[in-house]
Amino acid sequence: MSASFASALIAAREAAAAQHYPQGALYVLATPIGNLADISLRALHVLQIADAIACEDTRHTQALLRAYGIEQSAGRWLAVHRHNETASADAVIERLRAGERVVYASDAGTPAVSDPGARLVAAVREAGFAAVPLPGASSVTALMSVAGAASDDPSFVFAGFVPAKAGERDALVQALAAEPRAVVLLEAPHRIEAAAKALAALGERPLAVGRELTKQFEEIAVMPCAAFSDWLAAQPQRLRGEYVLMLHPVPQVRSPDEGLRVLKLLLQELPVKTAVKLAAEISGAPRNELYEAALALRRG
Repeated sequence: MSASFASALIAAREAAAAQHYPQGALYVLATPIGNLADISLRALHVLQIADAIACEDTRHTQALLRAYGIEQSAGRWLAVHRHNETASADAVIERLRAGERVVYASDAGTPAVSDPGARLVAAVREAGFAAVPLPGASSVTALMSVAGAASDDPSFVFAGFVPAKAGERDALVQALAAEPRAVVLLEAPHRIEAAAKALAALGERPLAVGRELTKQFEEIAVMPCAAFSDWLAAQPQRLRGEYVLMLHPVPQVRSPDEGLRVLKLLLQELPVKTAVKLAAEISGAPRNELYEAALALRRG
């Protein structure tokens, strides 16, 4: 543990200890996706007061806690991963019935987002116990925040990992071609070349690429889908590391007459300035042009 994390544990206690942490509750913990400093003070405090730690890989999470200077005895660890999640839920629920605080962490990022955790939370809630989120690092929102995909529509689709089978992968890309919203995908390094070849079918549609986000060799780039394969081939190290991809939304093509149509409707009910302001926001047409058109309509 570095001295900086020793200070973080003190800060965590001072910042978070006064809050209420109910017993008999499951705490769903987001862990760093690469940079150990991306842990919240509240998470550090709850890890110190937890009665049990359920996690996807006990060795991985033990190493993570030791980096922060947190030790938990052997009897407090529970392995809850993709292959035993439903069965392991019973052991977690028994601890909750005993009034314990149980923390669940997957290997990196937020549990239940392309990681185990959803079935465990469902079982815990069905048994009548609370699931408390401890938010933190997310590769999805990390890439979206720096993709620069400005759009009138803030919605997006999280599609998770690209299918491993070629037929299913191609079918996904065909579906994405008809999806106008932003789409976030995940991919492992050993399949990233195949994913890039499939995405090339989307041509000039912008693609934001995040490799090894928050880590030492982080790379972030935006390019047309057709250029992704060449970008990968340009440097050998790009075939290593975890990937997050975001298809930019398809720009909305508006009719040149849309602004005038909206303006005419609004002028029936609203003053000129208000109608022009709203028509510009709705249609994207220049406000000055709409204002001139409104005056002409009023004179007419």
